[in-house]
Amino acid sequence: MTTDDILARIDRLFADRGAEEYHGEAVSQLEHALQSAAAGEREGAAAELVVAALLHDVGHLIQPHGEDAAERGIDDRHESLGQRFLQKHFGPAVTEPVRLHVAAKRYLCAVEPEYLARLSPASRRSLELQGGPMSATEVAAFEGEEFYRSATQLRRWDDTAKVPGLPTPPLGHFRDLIRKAFRDRDSQTG
Repeated sequence: MTTDDILARIDRLFADRGAEEYHGEAVSQLEHALQSAAAGEREGAAAELVVAALLHDVGHLIQPHGEDAAERGIDDRHESLGQRFLQKHFGPAVTEPVRLHVAAKRYLCAVEPEYLARLSPASRRSLELQGGPMSATEVAAFEGEEFYRSATQLRRWDDTAKVPGLPTPPLGHFRDLIRKAFRDRDSQTG
């Protein structure tokens, strides 16, 4: 599959499902993705991490449970679905933060007491479905993950990317970063 094929597939996913509500928040799936990526870009993150921020919830776009899965008590495991979808096209500097971004929420709830209080009601609901704050053993295991710092940073952008009407660059703005991450997939390490 070529870079243009990947870009077309991403464009289709957001065209088909990007207008859906972002799981109980006042933004769409596309707005959330763009706000996450724009936050990473503003902070000068590596191309791969900005792409991970853009695509971290792609699993929501490909899962069959519908946009209200969490409200129905279903953990759609979107992080695993997204990682499996993306690993065909990108290296671990993109796919591992995606895989770990839900665990990063659980981690931050365990190590930063004030973090849980800042979560939106929808994010608190999904946290319970995802296992709640990590235990001390889970914290140690998470900190042993090569990309845990990247996942934690992505998580922080994820949490702030829920602002209705926030101006962001369009999806096309990130095409060159996607191309770079696709091209560099074989040389990525944490």
